[in-house]
Amino acid sequence: MRILIVTDAWHPQVNGVVRTLDRVSQEVRGFGHDVEVLTPDRFRTVPMPSYPEIRLSVTPPGAVAKHISAFAPDHLHIATEGPLGQAARRACLNRGWSFTTSYHTRFPEYVRARLPVPERWSYAFLRRFHNAGRGTLVATASLRAELAERGFTKLRPWTRGVDSELFHPVDGPPAFDLPRPIFLSVGRIAVEKNLEVFLSLDLPGTKVVVGEGPAMAHLQARFPKAVFLGKHTGDDLARIYASADVFVFPSVTDTFGIVVLEALASGLPVAAYPVTGPLDVLGGHETAGALDWDLGAAARRALTLSKSAARDLALQHSWHQCARMFIDEMVFAAQHPELQEK
Repeated sequence: MRILIVTDAWHPQVNGVVRTLDRVSQEVRGFGHDVEVLTPDRFRTVPMPSYPEIRLSVTPPGAVAKHISAFAPDHLHIATEGPLGQAARRACLNRGWSFTTSYHTRFPEYVRARLPVPERWSYAFLRRFHNAGRGTLVATASLRAELAERGFTKLRPWTRGVDSELFHPVDGPPAFDLPRPIFLSVGRIAVEKNLEVFLSLDLPGTKVVVGEGPAMAHLQARFPKAVFLGKHTGDDLARIYASADVFVFPSVTDTFGIVVLEALASGLPVAAYPVTGPLDVLGGHETAGALDWDLGAAARRALTLSKSAARDLALQHSWHQCARMFIDEMVFAAQHPELQEK
């Protein structure tokens, strides 16, 4: 099967969307399928307003349609709702091509955090965008239920995975010599990630933050006792995870949180709010993670939890399984042409 994935999020961005699409495309190729990823680096780009680290494609819809025609996919998956995703959707509807979408990011909440735009307006746009295809892939059961209540249809499951060979507990010198316990948070440093709440917690030891983003300078100035390590990937990031004592995930807007799986795979108990993502992964696994609307209480409780239980829970999630599910959904969509908007 020839599969074309269209995404506005790609390298050098470091986030869960990029990590998912990059790893899944590799795994799908391993199943013997031909996969191409259409990304912004094929076109002229401009910096995203208020977030210059992210660059958006500037291209007429016809150019995207030509790329699609040239590859001639058996199935097309539109992963994001940005300029490339919109151009691909328009081309598919105009030409009667089959496509699916996936819901990765809570843009309505992200937009509201920066601009006085009602969430219902943004959700109306997203609902129209996604409902036009043969199916919308979502990462968790709780997100699926929430989107269904908002009028999204044809919602299909697509979980996430973790590289348990890269992220694992290690013995030996830690990545840093800091007062313990070490409470770690990893991710984009932006207002929607709720890091101010984590950094404001009254906790012993040291708070460590890994990542970059537009809120970094503000948070560094406000919380001088916290340690900001900047962006790390690969083995360096794995060593940082394995050197901490608790992973704190303060976000209430993520649709999954791949970093939660990376922390668990590293033997790191997780403290989080009982919201979509952490609730789906950690719910019913009280020995591996602590969920509480009092995040400080969750973080202190996580100090007492089992590193081996955290690791065991992560091993239930693999990129191989994630890719297999993706392929199954492409086949399902192909077998149900009546699901697509005419």
